[in-house]
Amino acid sequence: MESEKTVVAVEPCSDAGLCPKFAKIFSILGKKWNGLIIEALLKNGNQRFKELAAMVPTCSDRVLVERLRELENEGFVERVTYPHSALIEYRLTDRGASLQPVMGAIHEWADQWITPEECQ
Repeated sequence: MESEKTVVAVEPCSDAGLCPKFAKIFSILGKKWNGLIIEALLKNGNQRFKELAAMVPTCSDRVLVERLRELENEGFVERVTYPHSALIEYRLTDRGASLQPVMGAIHEWADQWITPEECQ
């Protein structure tokens, strides 16, 4: 169930400056850990908190909770609970899943321009 968003009029993109829509998505994807969380969900589907924490081991639990809430508030991630169960999972919404080609393009760019030494 995707949350409803308030629609705000935004100036159209122009050649004079950065597009507000571009700036908005970079403020979300550019925040530390958000891209890795989205990538983990794209690659592995629904994940429990501990599974996500294991995939992003250098992110503290407190920060992971914050980032998941932010991504949920922005409509990229959905927190799923099950009746009669303590099970909680996180999954991508349609909006989040639509980032697949973007993440693929980032992978291609990284394969070409980032050396293994830079990943140390």
